[in-house]
Amino acid sequence: MAKKFVEEFNVQVTEPTIRQVADYEAFPNKVLLDELRSKIIENLIDNNVASKGTINDFVKREIDKTIEGYNLSNVERSYIYNLIDNEINGYGPLSELLEDKEISEIMVNGTDEIYIEIDGKLLRDESVSFINEDHIVRTIQRMIQPLGRTIDTANPMVDARLSDGSRLNAVLPPLSLNGPILTIRKFKEDLANIDDFLRGGTLTPYMARFLEACVQAKLNIIICGGTGSGKTTLLNVLSSFIGDDERIITIEDAAELKLHQRHVVSLETRLVNYEGQGEVTIRDLVINSLRMRPDRIIVGEVRGKEAFDMLQAMNTGHTGSLTTMHANGPHDALNRLETMVLMAGMEIPVRAIREYIENAINIVVQISRLSDGKRKITSISEVTGFHGDMIELKEIFAFHQTGLTDTGEVDGEFILYDYVPKVYEIIKAHGIDTLKDIFEKH
Repeated sequence: MAKKFVEEFNVQVTEPTIRQVADYEAFPNKVLLDELRSKIIENLIDNNVASKGTINDFVKREIDKTIEGYNLSNVERSYIYNLIDNEINGYGPLSELLEDKEISEIMVNGTDEIYIEIDGKLLRDESVSFINEDHIVRTIQRMIQPLGRTIDTANPMVDARLSDGSRLNAVLPPLSLNGPILTIRKFKEDLANIDDFLRGGTLTPYMARFLEACVQAKLNIIICGGTGSGKTTLLNVLSSFIGDDERIITIEDAAELKLHQRHVVSLETRLVNYEGQGEVTIRDLVINSLRMRPDRIIVGEVRGKEAFDMLQAMNTGHTGSLTTMHANGPHDALNRLETMVLMAGMEIPVRAIREYIENAINIVVQISRLSDGKRKITSISEVTGFHGDMIELKEIFAFHQTGLTDTGEVDGEFILYDYVPKVYEIIKAHGIDTLKDIFEKH
């Protein structure tokens, strides 16, 4: 077994902040407020009032008529008006959740079953609810209507990018057996940088410097991990190490990357239209990007036939490419790449496909969301060649979990193995000498 060295470093971790419960829970007339809200929203849905002026007049009449005879305070009256204003000019019960910058994901599983994600932890938000399933559908429709999209029983599923970059996915019956389901992954205006990762304990300074050097030396890198593990965030961080003098082509299903270099061209896929035409896939964009004189190609996520075209680009001079994929580990990532190439229908022997992958990929980075909700880079490996018929990977850095603290936080250590990676020669050949203290001290 390889000798290992534990890198010591200090980080400051900020405790997660839990969203505050709405003030109206303490109102004496809470039952009345809920009844009033339900009545007005049901009437809005039933009457399908279209014009804003008409809605405002209708709501004012309904509120005045309903609260007549009740002794509501100005605060309670204002609260009702604000709730209904969110229905008219915002996104109903989700308005405040969408504005809360601490929330990274919103999941609606039912009228009163709403979950949010904060700092990697799922929390049930009992201060938010819909009045019925029609209310959920109406809210979804309001969100996707400006995008020219629709959802109904004939088209019971939609995947869309909102105007702020957030990703929305909705599924209606009969596809969903639990009623309307809505998931929103919010777009962060201030995306994480390498310093945020260091402060949060996602990686160590050695790992950060190594990854920066790999990007600058134009190595081909795959980032793998599970859903919500932080692959896209890490891809954005690594992309920040690309030089400002390079032409970068980004290819995504839903544009999430936020690069600050001067010469960036962003491409986004397109779904089929109502006539079943007009689809533009990741593969279409990868093929087209090769005609756009790229210095770098960044694919937000590879998961199908486009894998072959991406590998072809990496093998024909387009080095320094970056992408992500769903996989449980570095070996699984390479196995999945092999399967994706086979999906492309290429009549190529498996051994030839593996040689193609071995020649194309330099570094595989695994990022994971641990049981305490924190994200860590758990492995950085390099492709070293073949062991028999299988592609061989050699681990350079790793995170090993040793247990849990009394508060449920993951305990563990980052490890630097006593191994000088082959890519270190490529890095030095690019004039990068920032890793001497890591790989030349033993």
